[in-house]
Amino acid sequence: MHSQPIDFHPPAEDAAPFLLPATASLFAERADRFAALAVGHSLGDWLAFLGQLSQAQQAALNALPELSLPDATALEQARTHGMPPLNVAARPVAWRDVLRGMAGELATTAPNGAASVLATLAKADDARLDKLADTLLSGEPEAGDVAELPFVAAALQVVFTRLASQLDVKQLQPLDVHAVCPCCGSPAVASVVRLGSAINNLRYLHCSLCNTEWNVARATCTTCDTDKAVALQELEGSELKNAGAVRAETCDACKSYLKIVYQDKDPQVDPVADDLATLALDMLVDEAGYQRSGPNFLLIGAYSG
Repeated sequence: MHSQPIDFHPPAEDAAPFLLPATASLFAERADRFAALAVGHSLGDWLAFLGQLSQAQQAALNALPELSLPDATALEQARTHGMPPLNVAARPVAWRDVLRGMAGELATTAPNGAASVLATLAKADDARLDKLADTLLSGEPEAGDVAELPFVAAALQVVFTRLASQLDVKQLQPLDVHAVCPCCGSPAVASVVRLGSAINNLRYLHCSLCNTEWNVARATCTTCDTDKAVALQELEGSELKNAGAVRAETCDACKSYLKIVYQDKDPQVDPVADDLATLALDMLVDEAGYQRSGPNFLLIGAYSG
């Protein structure tokens, strides 16, 4: 593992502070990325299956109508109190139908272990599914549930991505905790240094649940806000095709880390897919004493066959 100082580029004053999810292509592009990363990878079968899951997410999102947002009073209260407008505890009931639909679609082509889990989820009652969602979002999964949770997460991602896309971006505001999504309050899965005329070379945190992104300063710890003890870690001599596009940003002040991906190194890089394709980097920074600050919901209880 190689450590290097961060090349600091402060955000421009007119940079978009928030980027709402692009529902027309987000999961389809992630599926393509998973498929590309799977080729020749030691975890190729698992990554390829996650590509199929992402395609199912896109199909479910395409079929999902607009959902009811919180009313004007609730939105104003959230804004007044510095809270995210979407409450993950108040889930639209449509998420269960999304899960059952994806489970039925994937069960016929999934690996054996996943197929049995999907069959169980397709038949689960509402109470069981809501309990799994509560377990996932509480961050304290029970051992007996972990195999089901990535699929629960996938369905919740579809629904909350739709909800986030319906918000008025002008009504969003930064939250006091920088690593928390301003739309739904979920933690970031990774950050992205983006390409683009108005956002070139700017860093955005990417929500683990609703896929919203929000601008944060480079060279600053997203957990404790210090700019004094932050460094980038990368794999040395790695043959991974995306190794140069993915690094771990570590903080010696709070001993946390989060992945950061670079579109200038690879324009197709994806904060969810590339995170899962670089688990060796997680192992190295974990062994060095750092704790990851945000989850990748598709990793919980993961298996490759």
